[in-house]
Amino acid sequence: MASTTKVVVIFGILVLLQVSCTASEVRDLPAVMSVNGFGNGEEGGPASCDGQYHNDDLFLVSMASKWYGTGLRCGKMISIKRLIGTSVQAMVVDDCGDGCGDNEISTSAAVWKALGTDTSTGEVPVLWSDV
Repeated sequence: MASTTKVVVIFGILVLLQVSCTASEVRDLPAVMSVNGFGNGEEGGPASCDGQYHNDDLFLVSMASKWYGTGLRCGKMISIKRLIGTSVQAMVVDDCGDGCGDNEISTSAAVWKALGTDTSTGEVPVLWSDV
């Protein structure tokens, strides 16, 4: 019985380490960035992370489900870098689910402005990393 308990504890620790490493290993992952409205009455409902609407003047990001996962990145900052080198940090507040492509991050207008990009462009290639 004691050896079974040890195996379960060791297995639990390994799973926890794997999950925490998976959430922190992302560096310069290519993505397509689109613009998203996070306020009440804009695209979609409230943010998945906190059930709230947010001001589009904040640096916010909604991620494709495969990156958002089960919410491990909720409230965490990611770095978003244009291919020409300008970068900004934004907080993950939402899973864009069916509203995004598989390799898409959807950001507030403030992120676009900070990167010197016109939101009317529609989509731009970027790299993103966990901070």
